Amino acid sequence: MLGKPKELEGILLVDKPRGFTSHDVVARLRRKLAMKRIGHAGTLDPMATGLLIMLVGRATRISQYLTNLDKEYEGTIELGRTTNSQDADGEVMETRPVSALTEEQVRTAMQAFLGDQYQTPPMFSAIKIDGVPLYKKARRGEEVVREPRFIRVSAYELTRFALPHLDFRLRCSKGTYVRTLAHDLGQKLGCGAHLSALRRTATDKFRIDAALPLEEIERLPVPEIAKRLLPVYEVVPSFAA
Repeated sequence: MLGKPKELEGILLVDKPRGFTSHDVVARLRRKLAMKRIGHAGTLDPMATGLLIMLVGRATRISQYLTNLDKEYEGTIELGRTTNSQDADGEVMETRPVSALTEEQVRTAMQAFLGDQYQTPPMFSAIKIDGVPLYKKARRGEEVVREPRFIRVSAYELTRFALPHLDFRLRCSKGTYVRTLAHDLGQKLGCGAHLSALRRTATDKFRIDAALPLEEIERLPVPEIAKRLLPVYEVVPSFAA
């Protein structure tokens, strides 16, 4: 009599498409692999694309080891427009001119965000207050006091200056709201801004180059997906299986 097939286990690097929540990716993989024990180590907003570290089977137990890692991003900020969500998915709240800004002013303003600091999370976030996610309160037009959170920005570089758009590269600690950095940069420059595009390119040593697009994963046979799984002992050598 044949025994029950061994459940898949390991870390799968996924390139998330725009418009999907992190939970959408979990649901897709659960259907594809016909298993429930799947999670992720760090969310991405629906607007963002890029690297999601997916935990399959018993690998879900190492989530705490991976969520604390630094992240790297590339993205685009649109100056002159603020939105209620601080990104392109939100409603435009204010428009201001940006033509007088110089590249040097922008670079200087970005440098001011380097280092250890406290950041106030946006209202449009999944943080819960009194058991209710902030984004639900925001949709009702409510504004509540949010506890600032400690973050670290180790790199914030301008890679293209083409007003009203700025391309940037960022390295930051976990829990950093990149759209809030974009919003705050706009406030510092006096013109307002929102995040118009974002792509996570790395989480510590894990690079987007090693990830597969979600749609490609869904086309692969399960045995081929199994070959792409990184063993837990390679990712977290100290973890006791």
